[in-house]
Amino acid sequence: MKILIVYAHPHPTSFNAAMLKTAVDTLEAGGHEVRVSDLYAMGFNPVASDKDFKERRFSGHLQYDREQKHAVEHHTFSDDIAAEIEKVLWCDTLILQFPLWWYSVPAIMKGWFDRVFANGLMYGQLGRFNQGGMQGKRAMVSTTTGCFPGMVDEGGIMGHLDAVLWQLQYGTLAYVGFDVMEPFVAWSTRYQDDDQRHAYIAAYAERLRNLDAVPIKYVHPVEDFGKDWKLKPGIAPKTFGHQPFKKAG
Repeated sequence: MKILIVYAHPHPTSFNAAMLKTAVDTLEAGGHEVRVSDLYAMGFNPVASDKDFKERRFSGHLQYDREQKHAVEHHTFSDDIAAEIEKVLWCDTLILQFPLWWYSVPAIMKGWFDRVFANGLMYGQLGRFNQGGMQGKRAMVSTTTGCFPGMVDEGGIMGHLDAVLWQLQYGTLAYVGFDVMEPFVAWSTRYQDDDQRHAYIAAYAERLRNLDAVPIKYVHPVEDFGKDWKLKPGIAPKTFGHQPFKKAG
């Protein structure tokens, strides 16, 4: 299997760095090909701009998604974006390794999505979700938190984990066609002792040795939705984000 790990943490001695090393060592020992995009070490620029294109389709106002489509058709992305796109197209499985900051990924990883997940290649006219450009590939979130598991359990103060990760797992990865595996979470790592941190590392290695057995999160196919962009009558919502809203009062 060809596996790309996109890693975002500023410190090489962090627990996230230990998880990255565990992933590379475990996967390579299992015979997989592994490539790593270490965004901080690479000095990856997270800011989308007109400099991302060697030529422009439209002058003046930057219509970024339309310029992406033009760059896909004419191979005119900047070299750093082209290199990351090549890695994504190369891999069978994408793993994201990061600390959960403000209910999301670090800014440098968000910028990686903005610049690399290109219109016309991963989404757009070709489709989204089960019709997205990355269909047939898998993706998995591996993250560390400062919070404890009960804080994101039902009724927890932080909200359900599926809500916390919805924008990433559904709105980004599934949107472009990835089959999204259940996430791996190392909880409250700052507050754990060494024994618990070692247990997380061992559990992560075991997860990686059995990637084919990791459950895939359900995503409604686009065919489940009508021309009004809503679930068709008779189709029950099966994902967290499609449950009926409860109105106040």
